Amino acid sequence: MSTGTILKVAGPLVIAEGMRDANMFDVVRVSKQRLIGEIIEMHGDQASVQVYEETSGLGPGEPVESTNAPLSVELGPGLIGSIYDGIQRPLNGIMKKTGTNNLSRGVEVDALDRNAKWEFVPTAKAGDEVEAGDIVGTVQETPVVLQKIMVPYGVKGKIKSIKGGSFTVDEVVYVVETEDGDKELTMMQKWPVRRGRPYKEKVPPVKPLITGQRVVDAFFPIAKGGVAAIPGPFGSGKTVTQHQLAKWSEADIVVYIGCGERGNEMTDVLNEFPELVDPRTGESLMKRTVLIANTSDMPVAAREASIYTGITMAEYFRDMGYSVALMADSTSRWAEALREMSGRLEEMPGEEGYPAYLASRLAQFYERAGHVISLGKEGREGQLSAIGAVSPPGGDISEPVSQATLRIVKVFWGLDADLAHQRHFPAINWLTSYSLYLDSMGPWFDENVGPDWMSTRQKLMSLLQDEDSLNEIVKMVGMDALSPQDRLKMEAARSIREDFLHQNSFDEVDTYTSLAKQYNMMRLVYSFYSEGVKALEQGATINNLVKMEVRERIGRYKYTREENIQEEYEKIGRELLSEISGLIGKED
Repeated sequence: MSTGTILKVAGPLVIAEGMRDANMFDVVRVSKQRLIGEIIEMHGDQASVQVYEETSGLGPGEPVESTNAPLSVELGPGLIGSIYDGIQRPLNGIMKKTGTNNLSRGVEVDALDRNAKWEFVPTAKAGDEVEAGDIVGTVQETPVVLQKIMVPYGVKGKIKSIKGGSFTVDEVVYVVETEDGDKELTMMQKWPVRRGRPYKEKVPPVKPLITGQRVVDAFFPIAKGGVAAIPGPFGSGKTVTQHQLAKWSEADIVVYIGCGERGNEMTDVLNEFPELVDPRTGESLMKRTVLIANTSDMPVAAREASIYTGITMAEYFRDMGYSVALMADSTSRWAEALREMSGRLEEMPGEEGYPAYLASRLAQFYERAGHVISLGKEGREGQLSAIGAVSPPGGDISEPVSQATLRIVKVFWGLDADLAHQRHFPAINWLTSYSLYLDSMGPWFDENVGPDWMSTRQKLMSLLQDEDSLNEIVKMVGMDALSPQDRLKMEAARSIREDFLHQNSFDEVDTYTSLAKQYNMMRLVYSFYSEGVKALEQGATINNLVKMEVRERIGRYKYTREENIQEEYEKIGRELLSEISGLIGKED
């Protein structure tokens, strides 16, 4: 174990000498208070240490001790429902130990509770040949999550003994006979956060991550195993949108990272998630969620680690064959932590003071998402979808973090401050957003939802784009100058915006919309336009078309409960045809 002394302290950065035997990214304990830190640069026997706790009061000459191990997370039963800080210290455990709500310096608490007992049910038996990734048993961690105990990476051999029963995470539950001798294994394993967990193969994502948010699922879908960014100015709804996606997305596990955001936003998550009822299971949403709360008043350096801590946990559940949704809020605060540490290391700055390696670090994070075939003989498939919020100053996405993110992600949900001020939720701008997964997922939608899903979606998008062009004319010469066909386009586009894209997150029915209901809504809104065009050709007037009573029924269809959607859809469709046929030849 390498031991040195502090030479210099500069905020969260400590320079230590006498560390020749230490390695890059080793975890160290700084001073007699044993503050936790990580070596991020080495020059001879001098090590630059990023300290993850408050460094005030430290001075030269105090001891620095390397653990000779990289920053790692503990993976095993007890993760689900837990609330950690950026370096996987359990906030509840710290509060119990210290008796205070504040993070006390130098507190050492195990990430996984060593006293909690879990019921281990073996699925393998003595004599079985196993390799890394094979499942040897299960633990029913919560009513909705069955944790699968996997053989750790690097272990291959024959099971010598295995036992079922109630155990803590550090008790031996099975022994594997390997070429290097017997290995006694527990339900817990450790993994260094900066290294992606291995897998057999990464496959192209072709299935959508269904979120129940219409503008996302219908217009800009994300694949299971895909990556997306939500940039937007302050107050445009980044955090609220991520909360909606965390609540309603069709994922088995949710990992939510509050990275440098304000404490009150994480408080909302902590208060809401335990009370929210998971629509798929009827249990609390926390029964399938891991929270990492590293807010703006916590140490800046720990923000940088929090992203890696979260994605390593997400990879662990992905390896079990689950679909995992990871929310990072926000990568801009993470990049600011990088910028601060880079400045203190006196590195050559890149654009706007960010480090020159900003883009590669972002890419390393996002490329850990994906649809993979896990290690092990079973060939399990798991998906890890990463959704990162970006907070560009003033909403200017030309700044480095936004631009670096856009070069990596395949889905861009651009939030619009004007839409947010109009109380349009989600405030995703349909003219600037895009999804590059559409082509690969189109066949899935057409096969599983409706044969004309993609063509109907394209027709609605065309109407919205035409509306944008016509708005310029309306501003100059007024609505009356438009032809009846163009006025009909404007009315149809307004119906798409207000009846389809606008969603009420506080309404128990409208907060989530199934794909079948979205498909019916798209067809109803477009039917008004297509049947209206025919009616205009047969002599109907635009004023009568606009005033049709059935339009209100179309608008209120989004409040129809799922069990009644087909019956109501057919009823409104008949009314629409009947009312339009009555307008042909009728004067204003």
